[in-house]
Amino acid sequence: MSAHKTIQHIVILGGGTAGWLSANHLAKKLLVNAPHGMRITLVESPDIPTVGVGEGTVPAIRDTLQYLGITETELIQQCDATFKQSIHFIDWQPALANGKRHSYHHVFDYPLPGYHDYLPDWLVKTESRENFADVFSIQSRLCAAGLAPKAVTQPEYQGLCNYAYHFDAAKFGKLLARHAVEKLGVIHRQLRIVDVCMDEHGHIAHLVSDTGEQLGADLFIDCSGTPSILLGKALNVPFISKHDMLFTDTAIATQVPYADISAAIPCSTLATAQSAGWIWDIGLSHRRGVGLVYSSAHCSDDEAEQQLYRYLGSQAPQAALRKIAMRTGYHQSFWQGNCVAVGLAQGFVEPLEATGLLLFDIAARMLAEQFPANHAAMQTTAKRYNRKMRQAWDRVFDFIKLHYCLSQRQDSDFWQQHRRRDSQSETLSEVLDHWRWHLPSQYDFTDRAAIFNLENYLYVLYGMQFHTDLSAQAWRFDPQKSAEVSWQHMAHRAAQAKQQLLPHRQLLERIQRFGIQPI
Repeated sequence: MSAHKTIQHIVILGGGTAGWLSANHLAKKLLVNAPHGMRITLVESPDIPTVGVGEGTVPAIRDTLQYLGITETELIQQCDATFKQSIHFIDWQPALANGKRHSYHHVFDYPLPGYHDYLPDWLVKTESRENFADVFSIQSRLCAAGLAPKAVTQPEYQGLCNYAYHFDAAKFGKLLARHAVEKLGVIHRQLRIVDVCMDEHGHIAHLVSDTGEQLGADLFIDCSGTPSILLGKALNVPFISKHDMLFTDTAIATQVPYADISAAIPCSTLATAQSAGWIWDIGLSHRRGVGLVYSSAHCSDDEAEQQLYRYLGSQAPQAALRKIAMRTGYHQSFWQGNCVAVGLAQGFVEPLEATGLLLFDIAARMLAEQFPANHAAMQTTAKRYNRKMRQAWDRVFDFIKLHYCLSQRQDSDFWQQHRRRDSQSETLSEVLDHWRWHLPSQYDFTDRAAIFNLENYLYVLYGMQFHTDLSAQAWRFDPQKSAEVSWQHMAHRAAQAKQQLLPHRQLLERIQRFGIQPI
């Protein structure tokens, strides 16, 4: 084979969100005005269901959907989608002195412009300070009021506040599949793959179906999920466990119908801490998705079920639970030879902060936009791709770990062990030491490809009551920049916004009937 031969046929093994996102991104970039013979084929077994647990997203998904040409109306009408404005963390710290449960929002809006000028004053007033998200953003107030992030008159993908979605993961996969096949020209095959044949160079030559059909390609995309059939099994790329950093290894999940079909739908993912993990609660248009992520070393399956049943209360008896084993970590490389893994075939991290779908999307889009010009360019492209994706995974693990290691809960070994420095990366430990005496700043976030940036860390750090001691530097800050001014400004803006926005469920019902105004 000539090294300068172009890559003409791509085979994606596996459907679901990762497979169909990859198909859409690759087709969008490569099939438009492609040379004759360029093909993208997605192969999936007709009898393997998708995991379908991750129902939360982050705002980047709006850019992706708009870029791919999928309308917001389609998403909401076809995927039971709702709007998501934050993750609402409950009980991640012990109860407050007044007995009130600790909670905070990691909202999606950026803090008000110039917030860093007011931040020192807010930090100094440790005894009386308001919640960080309330002082520097209006969004937590809108969530508390049950309001949608956009007005009914605003066009698709535009809002008064930044937002993402909750949706039915299985229906989302079907929407992506229809778009890829009908709009972008992806070939869809339903085959049971039973073998992977290698060539003399250690590359994948072809896949073999149970009928004996051989499916060859220039490049294979492994979206086979946790089994990682191509990257992990056929190519034997080692798996790097992160279990010593994040201890959760099991989840139990269920779907809960609304007792009252007119009940308010939260605009946040609810993340409620438990003795050895946390419960997610996601409101879709017709049901809730609820589950418990926990460490089997710190909590038995029976104890986990009882915790989830207690949380569900009167709806617990009718809730059938599905148990999911979780292997936390990632493969040593994500692109090996002529095979690239995307999705769970790359790795896994618990669904806190909706990082799963975000990583799938980043991996697929990077592959499409950095696609090698020919076979000769593949090795260099793979090396760069592996380095960038490794950085992305490591930063995600640090950000998830941040939520745990800042907790002062004393009720179990699970929480106490998370505070041990030997369970943190050197990068995370170093930056936390720095932030104990210095304000977090853009100098701490110099990677332009970073997934979570300064503002994300600020919401979590100070939502979790992290203490930055500025007493020795107080003279450096402008005493006129009072946080009280910021708080009053945000209260005024929130009051104005409440006049423009509908209750969440009411807006969704209007969109179901009439759609959203196109851009």
